[in-house]
Amino acid sequence: MEHAEIQVALDGLKSSVLKRVEGVETKLSTFDKALTEVEKKSNRPMPGKDDPSPEQKEYRAAFDAYVRKGRTDGLDELQRKAMNTQSDPNGGYLVMPEMDQTIDRIAETMGGLYAVANVKTIGTAKYEKMVKTAGMAMRRVADGATGGETTEPTFAKVAIEVFTGEVEPWINNETLEDAFNNIETDLADEAGIAFAEGGGSEFITGNGVGKSRGILSYTPIANANYTWGNLGYVVSGASGAFKTTSASVNPADALVDMVHALKAKYRSGAVWLMNDATAGIVRKLKDNDARHVWTDSLINGQPSLLLGYPVEIDDNMPDISAGSYSIAFGNFKRGYTIVNRTGTTLIRDNITSKGVTKFNFRRRFSAGVTHFEAIKILKFATS
Repeated sequence: MEHAEIQVALDGLKSSVLKRVEGVETKLSTFDKALTEVEKKSNRPMPGKDDPSPEQKEYRAAFDAYVRKGRTDGLDELQRKAMNTQSDPNGGYLVMPEMDQTIDRIAETMGGLYAVANVKTIGTAKYEKMVKTAGMAMRRVADGATGGETTEPTFAKVAIEVFTGEVEPWINNETLEDAFNNIETDLADEAGIAFAEGGGSEFITGNGVGKSRGILSYTPIANANYTWGNLGYVVSGASGAFKTTSASVNPADALVDMVHALKAKYRSGAVWLMNDATAGIVRKLKDNDARHVWTDSLINGQPSLLLGYPVEIDDNMPDISAGSYSIAFGNFKRGYTIVNRTGTTLIRDNITSKGVTKFNFRRRFSAGVTHFEAIKILKFATS
């Protein structure tokens, strides 16, 4: 091949390569622009929803001055404008929505029943719901016969009255004077942990008198005799323990019985609830083929599975003992409701204790079972 021909071939190849490179660069540039736009959108609040109004921005600045220095200049009027609500200096000021959301988020991330229950926010002092406990019955009508009334559905009303709870973080005055400290975040963290711990205990054992009613405060009844208003239970088969393994006995059978004690329509979304000590015992149980019934999660942040259903650890559940109800299984989104009254209030006190400022947070909340069919419990007993 002549030199000129070789040069022409090389020029053609070079041109082809350059066109391909330009094409790749164009695609990369387009992709980079699209990625940048996605990042902008993901970090930008939705218009009209999360963008703070001028009144809210002004209230935020005034609220920060109240937290740090106790100044209340115009805070009442600003609160009315920003929150569209009435304020009461004696009852405290409403915290910023971001603080409220942080408190809720901490309660959820601390796990337990709060994380799997139906959590609602209301604007009244009581949550009421009608639950259908029995449906209508169909009947056949013979040709030419006159039809009549069928059985009417039956309903039960459940009501949850909200009650006031308070927590009181203390902060050194020197910390308040340092403008570089994010005081609001610190306060929300402390309040969130305290509300989560106090409420978490009530959600399991609270008696409902001036507080939440816990799942274990309702009268348990053998599942074969279940009636509305009670929680059905299955027995482990041994007092304060699972049954002892033998050629004909598998202790994990009690858990299988528990799964099928819950109606199939509730099993989609069902979750196990137990404390960590109980989980340590259950993890050792095996099926008849010597396979563990507990499956550890391989994905960070995802729960372990027990007989195919997620496990939620709640250390407010009781340890296994004679006659204890130490494991619950159910669709808690349908069966247990936690109600938060809109708005957390804050009262600042830098008078009663020298050198520190107390921040009294008040929330109105409560909880209770709202569908008794959707939750079952395991009793560690023979009957």
